[in-house]
Amino acid sequence: MSEIAKASATKAGPDLRVDVMQSQLGRARGLGSAKSGTHHWWVERVTSVALIPLTIWFVIVALRLVGHTRADVAHWAANPINATLAAALVIVTFHHTQLGLQVVIEDYVHAESLKLPSLLVIKGAAFLLGLAGLLSILKLAFTG
Repeated sequence: MSEIAKASATKAGPDLRVDVMQSQLGRARGLGSAKSGTHHWWVERVTSVALIPLTIWFVIVALRLVGHTRADVAHWAANPINATLAAALVIVTFHHTQLGLQVVIEDYVHAESLKLPSLLVIKGAAFLLGLAGLLSILKLAFTG
């Protein structure tokens, strides 16, 4: 007998209070709050807000560097502030991308056998592309 049925059998009238709102099947499957959605939502918002000034800065700098030589760009990248901001842009961009694609996979891929591999591919690709971007910035900044 379910918890709701037990509560109904023991109490009658308008004062009926049901303590358990989850079915036995839901409890057995472990379905319910993952307790991580709020954190994920906040991180997505923080990264999107951080991307606004970083992207504006990068577009302005890229437009100013159009037509310059590689040596000029390397000299620009050798500045620690420029290298740090470029690295922050790469890190935040790929983290934000990974978070967004994770939500798409979790919400729209219904085959459980595809979810985990898809998430691993997305996380791995974001990590490797971000690492490639960071190494490119470091190489440009340190070796010209």
